[in-house]
Amino acid sequence: MPKVLISDKLSPTAIELFKARGIEADFRPGLEHDELIEIIDGFDGLAVRSATTVSADVIEAAANLKVIGRAGIGIDNIDLAAATKKGIVIMNTPFGNSITTAEHTIAMMFAAARQIPAADVSTQAGKWEKNRFLGVELYGKTLGLIGCGTIGSIVADRARGLNMKVIVYDPFITPERAVALGVEKVELDALLKRSDVISLHAPLNDQTRNILSAANLAKTKSGVVVVNVARGGLMDETALRELLESGHAAAAACDVFSEEPAADNVLFDAPNFIATPHMGSSTAEAQENVARQIAEQMSDYLLTGSITNALNMPSISAEEAPRLQPFVELAEKLGSFAGQTADDGVSAIELEFEGQVTELNTKPIEAAAITGVLRSILQDVNMVSAPAILKERGIPLVVSKTETSPIYESLIRVRVLTGKAWRRPAGAVLAGTPKIVEVRGIALEAEFAPVTLFTYNADVPGFIGALGTILGEADINIGTLHLGRKRARKQAVAIVGVDELPPHEIISEIRSLPHVRYAKVLRF
Repeated sequence: MPKVLISDKLSPTAIELFKARGIEADFRPGLEHDELIEIIDGFDGLAVRSATTVSADVIEAAANLKVIGRAGIGIDNIDLAAATKKGIVIMNTPFGNSITTAEHTIAMMFAAARQIPAADVSTQAGKWEKNRFLGVELYGKTLGLIGCGTIGSIVADRARGLNMKVIVYDPFITPERAVALGVEKVELDALLKRSDVISLHAPLNDQTRNILSAANLAKTKSGVVVVNVARGGLMDETALRELLESGHAAAAACDVFSEEPAADNVLFDAPNFIATPHMGSSTAEAQENVARQIAEQMSDYLLTGSITNALNMPSISAEEAPRLQPFVELAEKLGSFAGQTADDGVSAIELEFEGQVTELNTKPIEAAAITGVLRSILQDVNMVSAPAILKERGIPLVVSKTETSPIYESLIRVRVLTGKAWRRPAGAVLAGTPKIVEVRGIALEAEFAPVTLFTYNADVPGFIGALGTILGEADINIGTLHLGRKRARKQAVAIVGVDELPPHEIISEIRSLPHVRYAKVLRF
């Protein structure tokens, strides 16, 4: 039975769902870092929110961990690179709290525009400073969104309902998507100069860190309102305080800070500044949603291999999995064939897809092929870690697709450069079974036997008899035998499935046959 550790406060819904799916759930919020390291190797999955820091040393100690689930969007508290290298899938729930966070953004915009928190404090103190709190309308104003993913697009929709003009800076949004959302796509400088309100909706990474720098904040128009319900670290907090004190910024509202919990911050007590304690997703509905979603996603992966909302692995839906699985298996075996015969190392990989397989999500298939190749070099590699390891080692990867295939409905070819030669086995799924259909440019149809003897030899009479004699005298039984040749008495290949691993001296004897150019035992 798979075991999952829940190390942060999650709704009881998550525990109930894990148990209903046959997964043991250990609910232990508030673990110290050292305690987490001490126990993590006993679990297949780890479910967290933002309180648990899943650092490289935690991942190193996680000998059996297969998946980390973040009940929420941001994964700042998880070492993605270390997890990927270890082959651990990282999942989040990008949609479970989207509406809640978007609504909090709109609430913060209104609160800042009308100075509601300060007015509340003043009124409850017995003052009646009606003329002090002169606000501004949002109607007709320009809202600039830095980032327009799921949450940003919901904010855009709500803002358009308020008759605001919405402009967006997001390098990943297409012009067609911008039109569909009813927003104008602009460059960052244009957004800074035109926006009455700027709202951040970007993840925190190397490209977005400090995107509202002192220099960029200085480009904003006088009277700007700045809202951040996304991630601390996206803006220069000191520079923002200076703009608030000078009056250049009319107001600012932040739910997130560069250091959390924010017991103290340079923005605290700044004029017209509003702070909330990272509560953008804190509604009962959102907490139920993310708890249920992360438990479902982790359960699906641990029980069926289905992958949803992964940050370091292509998603594979439950509907896709049955159709993808034979091609994933084929690609890994072809990669293994190429890798095991790459005797001079691997310096480049090329993957070719032909026919109906090109209509599928080929990313998992590509990851499987890379895994097969690298397993001939490394033991600790899987579909999660393989692409990252390939990139780390500087091995180039080229993927090509052709919509038609001349012989088969679908064909996959794995090409591996070893020394100055290419190994290029090709395969197809025939009657639901992965088979190798081409080796060294020679056609044949062969199964991937667990123990396979592969030879490349001259096509001459007597070779098969000599091979059979050597194996027979060694009491090694032949299970399958597949032959292929380009034309008579030229080059040929033999793929022989045997029932046991031939000793090294038997392989040496086969290699010594006069017409054998290559012989090797492969394991699948």
